Amino acid sequence: MMVGQVSKVVLLFVVSIGVSGGFSPVTWAAPLESSTAPDLPELRLSLREAMDAAVDQNPTVRLFNERITQAQDVANARLGELLPNLSGTAGASRRRFFTGSFGSNATVVGPRDFYEARAFLTQNVFSLSLIQRWRAGKAGVDVAGLDAEVTKRDTMATTGLIYLETLRAKAAVNARTADVALNKELLRLAAERKSAGMATSLDVMRAKVQLENARQRLLVAENERDRAKLNLIRAMGLSFDVRLVLTDEMKLVNVSEQSIGDALQVAKENRTELKAQLNRERLASLTLSSVTHERTPSIQALADVGQIGNQMPNALTTDNVQVLMRVPIFDGGMREARISESRSLLRQEEIKMQDVQYQVGLEVRDALITMSSAKQQVAVAEEGLKFSLTELELSRERFAVGVATNLEVTDAQTRVAQARDNLIEGLFTFNASRLSLARAQGQLEKL
Repeated sequence: MMVGQVSKVVLLFVVSIGVSGGFSPVTWAAPLESSTAPDLPELRLSLREAMDAAVDQNPTVRLFNERITQAQDVANARLGELLPNLSGTAGASRRRFFTGSFGSNATVVGPRDFYEARAFLTQNVFSLSLIQRWRAGKAGVDVAGLDAEVTKRDTMATTGLIYLETLRAKAAVNARTADVALNKELLRLAAERKSAGMATSLDVMRAKVQLENARQRLLVAENERDRAKLNLIRAMGLSFDVRLVLTDEMKLVNVSEQSIGDALQVAKENRTELKAQLNRERLASLTLSSVTHERTPSIQALADVGQIGNQMPNALTTDNVQVLMRVPIFDGGMREARISESRSLLRQEEIKMQDVQYQVGLEVRDALITMSSAKQQVAVAEEGLKFSLTELELSRERFAVGVATNLEVTDAQTRVAQARDNLIEGLFTFNASRLSLARAQGQLEKL
């Protein structure tokens, strides 16, 4: 009779394995939620919703979006240098004239009123330097947009990882809850056997110590879960006055196999960092071109028209039209120094491109290796959990019939807890590697 009761109790703690949906450690036991005020609104989030919320609310993403606006304003300012520049002046004065300055008799005439109103028009007709500066400004807008996209993807990946860490903490709470329930049953069994004269006070005390240790680990796990939720809320930029409920679970799912070559090709086509760095090279090249073309002549047209006179009703219209060609000759070497500086900046961007390519290759390879290893870890952890549960059941049966002390049961229970932790870590590593691979290939949206 006692053995049958023990077998029923063990079955309560066997991990549920979904054949079609994968393995989910969160089905070990009902989750213990933290002591949150009941009137707080409930916020249910999937992994995708959490990542999208982070993009909408994250201050870093918003800051980079403002940099796009700044870059567009810079481009507009450089375009303005190629467009007509119209200005006007108006003035009135009273002057005394010294006629000797005009070759006449050296006398002072006046004072006389003097009125003038003029409009000035300036147009850069041809300047390769200004054209290249404008093109560089437009390239700067592209760079700012791609940098914002990189920040968006980094934020999504970081938030996704925090979401997985929160799921891991939640699974740990469930595992520790199962440990506490199992230890309570062991304590009850030890007390019953002591009453029947088949166990000692040491067996009961050992069961009590094991139960308190399990409760301590449960408190630590609950604290880690609540902290992980706070970190997730912070990553999304939301209010802390919500009761967060995660709707996704860590599972082992089928992932199509990719060769390193195919994975790298996908990353090359989709990785935003590569596109951004390519545009930085183009920006540096256009900046160099704009400085270099300062050596070439430029043509500028100037015109002004206005009225001038000593009385407003008698003012006469005057105008002036000019076409100027500017030819740089010597500026003390400042231009050559700026050309040399721009060439150095271009070489730096080319070096950075090589570094980005290496980094992308490293991230893709690392994610593939980690995912492959994680699959094996999960498989081994599942087998280990099955074996440890079998060992626990056998040791409890031995204790129930008086063949062994509960020290053997305690050791078996410790190995069950370790097996559960191994499975949680394996599932976390697998899902985190999936997230890392999607980030490395620039395909977070398809995750």
